[in-house]
Amino acid sequence: MAKELATALIAQLQAAGVDRIYGVVGDSLNPLVDAVRKTGGSAAGGIDWIHVRHEEAAGFAAGAQAQLTGKLAVCAGSCGPGNLHLMNGLYDANRTGAPVLAIASHIPSKQIGSGFFQETHPDRIFDECSVYSELVSTADQAPRVMHNAISHAVGRQGVAVITLPGDVASLNATVEAPLYKPVVRGTVVPAAESLAQLAEAINKATKVAIFAGYGVRGAHDAVLALAEKVKAPIGHSLRGKDFIQYDNPYDIGMTGLLGYGAASAGIEDADLLVLLGTDFPYDQFLPDTRTAQVDSTPEHLGRRTDVDIPVHGDVLPTLEALLPLLKVKTNDRFLKDMLKKHDRLMNKAVGAYTRKADTLMPIHPEYAASVLDQVAAKDAIFTADTGMCNVWTARYINPLGTRRLIGSFLHGSMANALPQAVGAQLAYPDRQVISVSGDGGLSMLLGELITAATHKLPLNVVVFNNSTLGMVKLEMLVDGLQDFGVDVPDVNYAAVAKALGFHAVRVTDPREIEGAYREAFAHPGPSLVELITDPNALSIPPKIKGAQVVGFATAMSKVVLNKGAGEAVSMARSNMRNIPRG
Repeated sequence: MAKELATALIAQLQAAGVDRIYGVVGDSLNPLVDAVRKTGGSAAGGIDWIHVRHEEAAGFAAGAQAQLTGKLAVCAGSCGPGNLHLMNGLYDANRTGAPVLAIASHIPSKQIGSGFFQETHPDRIFDECSVYSELVSTADQAPRVMHNAISHAVGRQGVAVITLPGDVASLNATVEAPLYKPVVRGTVVPAAESLAQLAEAINKATKVAIFAGYGVRGAHDAVLALAEKVKAPIGHSLRGKDFIQYDNPYDIGMTGLLGYGAASAGIEDADLLVLLGTDFPYDQFLPDTRTAQVDSTPEHLGRRTDVDIPVHGDVLPTLEALLPLLKVKTNDRFLKDMLKKHDRLMNKAVGAYTRKADTLMPIHPEYAASVLDQVAAKDAIFTADTGMCNVWTARYINPLGTRRLIGSFLHGSMANALPQAVGAQLAYPDRQVISVSGDGGLSMLLGELITAATHKLPLNVVVFNNSTLGMVKLEMLVDGLQDFGVDVPDVNYAAVAKALGFHAVRVTDPREIEGAYREAFAHPGPSLVELITDPNALSIPPKIKGAQVVGFATAMSKVVLNKGAGEAVSMARSNMRNIPRG
């Protein structure tokens, strides 16, 4: 009996280790979905179909699974509008370096190019957010395209897209699929000449600072050994936080708009800055100082700031080869000064809202995040919405070396946390997964609460509800603009979640936060804790420029004139303790 092409393609995915596909069924995608059905699901050794409520969520869920596991994840969308909805999640996955394969089904092949109903051209549209995008035209071609897509997604750590017309998927398979063998990724060892230049620069420098990114994953101890040998403080990016902050006596925090601690001062006061595995995009936070950069991706070298010593290599083998070439520095004054400054800033700024905050109402979000850090499991996986939730998780959630924190850190999309939590929970059913959601982000993909309830996922949603788009509000104020269009009516998300079968509670009293967390996390099914937080609690960056102060002051004068002094006074009271002091 002839095998349908869709069945053969699904068998290729199974051979590559795929055990679930995220998507929404429909018309041109139906042959593929039926092939998934025939596998019997994961309980029978087949593939599960995870029915999300919006294809954007499918892209985010697959991206989260791929980020956390390092293995291929798959999502799918029907022709036209269906696969277009995948776009945002795929952009995020590709920028993050997550191996995701997306199947974009297409209109009938004979109608392509005729302006047919729902016609788009996915093979062109997805070019910018993928490392591979190809249209399947024949049954003979299809297995090779699937093989290439898998190889590109895994090998180049990004998104691969297959555009598959529904009528082609229904054809009989005509050729055997190429054998897929997973490749063990090698490491990039730097050239001896580059190592010598880096060693010479470090040995000559008086004050060395390290700034670490996602690329230090797996190199924690080697980075600390470098810091110890050359007496260097270590700052980090948000994506580097998981892999370098824990068990680190040289940590001076994080720079950037979400930053905290002495990282900004540390990298500016150094006479040599060593960037390790980071493509940190905000050049305004990178100092005009002598800089060395180590990165496994050569095009990253020097694209954010001028680099005097570029080193092409993975961080771990680079440091293993570098350390024997370095002289031990005995002067640790710079390191001690930065650590002292960091301690002072952490206690006066980042820790300000967590002290004596258990009676302040509305709830201060910093306090709620601090309690969350204390109550969450030691190996919890956190997903954070873009905006103020990024700030609170970056500043108050400790990675411990066992936790993970992911978000839309490179793409900056709203609404990412809940669908990423879906993917994380399905990938790790026995780990605690916590979606730290803002009310703005949650409301955009609110339907994914139904996905969690349908699949009985024990994920936990913590909603910071301030009834405003806090980060956008801050952006307006520092630009001297009166905040406008950022506030939304109060919505009882706990009531919505409860109606969907969640364990849900709304918290207005900070003294009830810990108990609400513990009860929710102990619940065997999906839970939601809604925290009514202070809408005037805004993120203050670690380095405040004069123009930002002027802009904020200008905007405040407009607030007073248009809304009355009460709101401006309230905002000042909410944020005064968060202003960094020397």
